[in-house]
Amino acid sequence: MTTPSIVRQLHASLAAHAPEQLVTILQEAGYAAGQGLYQAFTAATNPAELDADLLPETLSEFFRTGGWGRVTITPVGTGALAIDSPDWAEAQPGTAQTPMCFFSAGMLADFLGRISDETIAVMEVECRTRGDARCRFLSATPHVLDKVYNEMTAGRSYVEALSA
Repeated sequence: MTTPSIVRQLHASLAAHAPEQLVTILQEAGYAAGQGLYQAFTAATNPAELDADLLPETLSEFFRTGGWGRVTITPVGTGALAIDSPDWAEAQPGTAQTPMCFFSAGMLADFLGRISDETIAVMEVECRTRGDARCRFLSATPHVLDKVYNEMTAGRSYVEALSA
């Protein structure tokens, strides 16, 4: 399983040596890491036997003990889950203009897709690297997140987009 310290070093190296490719490389590496994350998760938990009500608590413990940070998982709007973390490992508190946890978005999309046995997309909408109090990842079908993205580029908030 990929550790958060490796991800932070990858971020720093790409920012210094290939900033124009940072987003693409981190997302692709994250997707590739999703399989290892899933294997680590299933070594201790069988998703098929896990009560859906226990999934948020189980995932929270898994990410915390794996060094990624504390998470809460809650439904938001229509058709999406929010994964929130006040201490997500990929984020480095700062003043970036946009959310920066590209590796995590890819990793979570692959991981959650494997758990749900569906195609899942993940988009970070709040990020500690941008100065937000938490990292917030939205998880939903690609169709739902495409709608959210389009609404956000038109000036609406993700909350507004998900409640429409």
